[in-house]
Amino acid sequence: MNTLLRKITTLTAPMAAALMLFAAVASAHVTVTPAESTTGAWETYTLKVPSEKDIATVQVDLRIPEGAAFKQYEAVPGWNVTIDGNKVSWTATGEGIQAGQFQRFYFTAQNPDTAGDIAWDAYQHYADGSLVQWSGEEGSESPHSITGIVEAAAGSDSHSHGSMDMDMGNGGSMSMDEHNAIMADVDKSNGTSPLLYITLGISLLSFLLAAISLLRGKKE
Repeated sequence: MNTLLRKITTLTAPMAAALMLFAAVASAHVTVTPAESTTGAWETYTLKVPSEKDIATVQVDLRIPEGAAFKQYEAVPGWNVTIDGNKVSWTATGEGIQAGQFQRFYFTAQNPDTAGDIAWDAYQHYADGSLVQWSGEEGSESPHSITGIVEAAAGSDSHSHGSMDMDMGNGGSMSMDEHNAIMADVDKSNGTSPLLYITLGISLLSFLLAAISLLRGKKE
C-alpha cells in the first residue's frame, strides 16, 4: 500500500507543481486592458496592479505608448496622480497595495491614428525601494501589456465606453454605467494566456510518462 501511495505521489507531483507555477506567474503580472481597440478612439483603459511580494506596492509608473495621447484619469482614494510628458505616476498616500491585493486604475487615452500594436511599459515600486520593470517582450519574466489597434469602421464613433469628452483638468470621475462598461470589456479581453496551454501540456506529458513508468513497474 505504501509503495502504491508513493507511486501515486510521483505521478501527480509534476502536474501540481506545474499548475502552481502557472498560477504564480499568471497572477503577478501588471496588465493594461483592453487588448484590442480602434484607431483614433478615446479608449478607457484599465491598469491592474497586483502586489506579488510580501510588502506593499507604493508607486506605479506607466509610459504612454508613442502615438497615443493621455487624456484623463479617475481619481482613486489613497493615491496621487502626476503626469510628466508620457509618464503617468500613481503614488500611494497611505499603505499602498498590500500583499495578496490588487488595485485597478482607470484612465482614458486617445489611440494612434494608424493600426498596429502599442506596448504599455509599467514600473512597479515597492515599499522597500525595489523596482519591477514590466517592460519585457511577451514570454519574458516581466512582459509589458500589448494593445492591438485595428482600423476603425467607417462612420464609427471615435469615443469608447460612454464618450468621455471631459479634459483631465475638469475632473476624472466616471459614471456607474461607464464603470460597468469597462468591467464588461475587461472580462471579454482577458483571454486565456498561452502559458496556460504550455503548462497544461507539460503537466499532461509528465502524467503520461509517470503512468507509463507505473505500468511498466507492474509488469516487471
